[in-house]
Amino acid sequence: MSNAAIAWSEMSLNLPENSDSTQQQEILDALPLLVFLERAGRIVFANAEARHVLGMAEGEWIQRPVEDILWGLFPGTAEPQTLLAGSRRGSPFHATLACKGGHLVPVEGTYSILDAELREAVIVAQAGSRERAPKPRLMEDVLASIPEAVAIVHGSHVLYTNSAFTRMFGFTADEVSGGNLRDFIVPETRQHENAMLQKALKEQGRITIETVRITKDGELVDVAMQVAPLLVNGDKAGYVLTYRDIGERKQVEAKLQHDAMHDVLTGLPNRALFQDRLNLALSRRARRRDQGCGVLFVDLDRFKEVNDSLGHAAGDMLLMAVAERLRAVLRPQDTAARLGGDEFGILVESILTVSDLNAVAERVLQELARSFEILGNPVKPSASLGVAMAGDDHETPESLMRNADLAMYRAKENGGQRFEVFDKRMSVHVAGQQERERELRHVLNKREFELWYQPIYRLATGQVEGFESLLRWRRADGTVDSFRDLLSVADDVGFAASIARDAIDTVCRQLRSWEDAIPGNSLMITVNVTHRQFYQDDTVAHLKRTLAATGVDPSRLMFEVSETTLNDNPDGAVAVIQRLVDCGVRVALDNFGSSLAPLNHLVRLPIAVVKMDPKLTIAATTTGRQLALVESLIHVGKSVGVQVLAQGIETQEQLNTLRRLGCELGQGHLLSHALEPARALELAVKGCRMVRLDT
Repeated sequence: MSNAAIAWSEMSLNLPENSDSTQQQEILDALPLLVFLERAGRIVFANAEARHVLGMAEGEWIQRPVEDILWGLFPGTAEPQTLLAGSRRGSPFHATLACKGGHLVPVEGTYSILDAELREAVIVAQAGSRERAPKPRLMEDVLASIPEAVAIVHGSHVLYTNSAFTRMFGFTADEVSGGNLRDFIVPETRQHENAMLQKALKEQGRITIETVRITKDGELVDVAMQVAPLLVNGDKAGYVLTYRDIGERKQVEAKLQHDAMHDVLTGLPNRALFQDRLNLALSRRARRRDQGCGVLFVDLDRFKEVNDSLGHAAGDMLLMAVAERLRAVLRPQDTAARLGGDEFGILVESILTVSDLNAVAERVLQELARSFEILGNPVKPSASLGVAMAGDDHETPESLMRNADLAMYRAKENGGQRFEVFDKRMSVHVAGQQERERELRHVLNKREFELWYQPIYRLATGQVEGFESLLRWRRADGTVDSFRDLLSVADDVGFAASIARDAIDTVCRQLRSWEDAIPGNSLMITVNVTHRQFYQDDTVAHLKRTLAATGVDPSRLMFEVSETTLNDNPDGAVAVIQRLVDCGVRVALDNFGSSLAPLNHLVRLPIAVVKMDPKLTIAATTTGRQLALVESLIHVGKSVGVQVLAQGIETQEQLNTLRRLGCELGQGHLLSHALEPARALELAVKGCRMVRLDT
């Protein structure tokens, strides 16, 4: 610094009290140096050059603390100091001038005490060299160009904010300059962060956290905030804060989290979230017995009929409409969830008795009994509900849900459109069901099941026409039992489709081997399919793959579909049967007459064979209406080109009567029991006639 500058720092200034103050101010304003007068630690005067460099109007710098204007007055420290604290006259210093808008200008000069009693001092300084002057401007350009919002603070005061800060939060640099960021962008809910940040900064030096800030318009913004020390001449002079908007990422994360715990179609909680909430409810009940809870299982009775007749889009619309009605009928503290397919679960909390749970079940039934309008069609799917109240027997969410599920199936067995409450007596059924499930799993894992074949004869000639494949269970001790009971369990637990695929594979291989053993034969084999197997989407696809792999003539394969399966959903059955016929296989209507199915099934559906229920076979030897019904069925079958097969022929009289009436095909214990594959092949090779054809 020049001697003239030092001399000026030694002069005694009494601005603005003495009479020469105007002249002195004019002199000081003409100096190319920065001159400040401090009184009691605050700036009371700044000459023209100082005001120019600061970029501040009179009201902005007057009475500002010295430490807000000049940083690092003492050599070797970046912390603000008072000029009067132990200083001597003409002490040199190197410091940083904090200008408006966040500009940081390096300065050097001297400060001198004028009046110790009045605590007055004069500061005379000049800005850094011309070579260093562009650096703050370059740094400002850099900060203004980066996309993150930047704020520089000293103590609790804002020195600088870039344009991205204004875009993100709405506050201009002038609005926040000199203020505290907590007064502008920190919401009240985040005020506690300050202590945590200070501790982390002290331990780590810098920190990055994800938090929330508030805009000028009052909107909350998710940000990733980084706080790092601001170093001036190697010393900490404040902090630099950067903010990056992570709102879009937070929305994606929230959506992923929501989707992971909610059903995409209906928006209801899914099974995982339902079980979590049920677990919490059971935990509360364990602590307070007056906080009872229970579960309702809801299953739509005729949902598949809607899917098959109106299409899957209509089925989806029905599920969404059901979800809306469940939301409307439940209390805020209760939870409705879609558990899968057309099954819904309801968690009811804050109840005392099962009567409270039953009242909810009644409301749900009434709500779902009202007709839905789907694609302009009135739909009344009805529902079956199972109710289970949490008690000493229900210690886990799984056990409570399992018992509610069992009660729901009991409601279906009793006709549907009702609810059943789980009680102790059902436990016996549960134990039996579980035992049968274990037995079924064992049979399937050990492959202790096999197909036997019961011959089907042409009654007019006694020739073997084909065979009906029947599942048999060969126990480890060599005994053979029917598979009928286990097949119903397989339907309930979801193994039926696997069994059907295995049966199709086995029958096709059997047909292939018989064709090799008896070239040119036209023997057929029938495969029984349950209700669930018939409507399983994969059944037809698997059939196509197996036919292609084995090269079997599909016309030699026949699917037997029960009368009740067709009666439950005639429109859906038409679509499935047509898909089977398109594959080249034939379809038989099994147990016709068991529930007096309409005769128009024979006309409407592409059926090749009608298998009379055994009770109609018995009726053939009676008189009156029952005999007339059998005669009519055989006549109608011939008229529409459908073969009639009599099942359960047990007596010679039944056989003779059926032949006389013109029934084409027959099977039963009188003719032959089911045979093992090897014996069935022997019979097919012989092509034998029945010894009981003669009357």
